[in-house]
Amino acid sequence: MSGGVERIEGRAYPLGRANVDTDLIIPAAHLKTISRTGLGRHAFEVLRARPGNVFDDPDFAGAPILIAGANFGCGSSREHAVWAMRDMGIGAVIAPGYSDIFDSNAFKNGLVAIALPQPAIDRLMEVAKAHPITIDLETMSVTTPLQDRFTFEMDSFRRDCLMQGLDEIGLTLASEAAIAEYERGAIAGDLRVERAG
Repeated sequence: MSGGVERIEGRAYPLGRANVDTDLIIPAAHLKTISRTGLGRHAFEVLRARPGNVFDDPDFAGAPILIAGANFGCGSSREHAVWAMRDMGIGAVIAPGYSDIFDSNAFKNGLVAIALPQPAIDRLMEVAKAHPITIDLETMSVTTPLQDRFTFEMDSFRRDCLMQGLDEIGLTLASEAAIAEYERGAIAGDLRVERAG
């Protein structure tokens, strides 16, 4: 995971579509790579093939937020889906809900997944057509320049990891001193046992 994030602000792709599965996010033909870079050009390519799609609208170019419908990221377990979204510049998704596997993959790869009720999604879809949106992890809120404010819940451990930019490896490295101390104690204990034996 790269640097931590406290705030994501900017335009949002108003996709709004429910049941967006991982195959729609990144087709299976592009899963042969283990690289996290370069997948963004293939993200949502089925939708991008349609004229007038939101991803190729210059008003939303480089948008760091995606607004989607319920059950986002359903389908097969595909970490590449998150990699592709991150590679195209999306740092957060706002939807009514996510598949469990996608939600886990998002967290592990630093993609902020915010769950809000459908009426809030409907309002953000409307606002996103012309205005930026702000996600603040510190206050756990989504706001707009039109005075909209929606609060969300997030597991405090996940929130802290996202804000500090810590993935599983980073968490382990953050405990490096404690691990070294434990290992020294374990080795010393083993030596005492050997000497006693």
